[in-house]
Amino acid sequence: MIKIAPSILSADYAALGAAVEKLSEWGADYVHLDIMDGCFVPNITFGAPMCKALRKHTGLVFDAHLMVDNPSQWVPAFKDAGADIVTIHIEADRHAHRTLNYIRSLGMKAGIALNPSTPPSAVEYLLDSCDLVLVMTVNPGFGGQKFIRGAAEKISVIRKMLDDRGIHDVEIEVDGGVNVETAAICRANGADVLVAGNAIFSSDDPKKTIELLRG
Repeated sequence: MIKIAPSILSADYAALGAAVEKLSEWGADYVHLDIMDGCFVPNITFGAPMCKALRKHTGLVFDAHLMVDNPSQWVPAFKDAGADIVTIHIEADRHAHRTLNYIRSLGMKAGIALNPSTPPSAVEYLLDSCDLVLVMTVNPGFGGQKFIRGAAEKISVIRKMLDDRGIHDVEIEVDGGVNVETAAICRANGADVLVAGNAIFSSDDPKKTIELLRG
């Protein structure tokens, strides 16, 4: 079954606790936390303290997407904050293999993310060291961007890479411009987890939207 990870980047920042509490009611699987440092991406959101404050509001999986430079230095703080999955960017960490193993050593699942211009081959030799591959279908940094269809083609390439290696426990997550229409493209290409922000939080019926995204 396709998992849905609503991004609270699109929620009301003045009521994030309430927004997170609603996600279980709406049928979400993960809470996607977009962590931006103003360096790796041209925007600043929030960090581990916010993650820790929100942890008490839900038992859902906390999916922390670190869009930051030198992500390894952030890992312990997100462990302390209650993150279940920590995803780093291949473009931001010259020692990604080491960082992925570090995340796992702390008892969290480890993810590796690719920007739209980064080829799937960049993570080919990291597939045994991660639990999730995040395919960005927008350039990271801001919510509400248009889905890049060319980037979505990487989903099927990564799926084949995993299948060829007999790896069946690594999820492929897709983030960026995901709505009911583009979710179908992601599912058809082999995605397991869909991150959606505006499509859910701007919906008149978020629960129904999550059902439609799931397919």
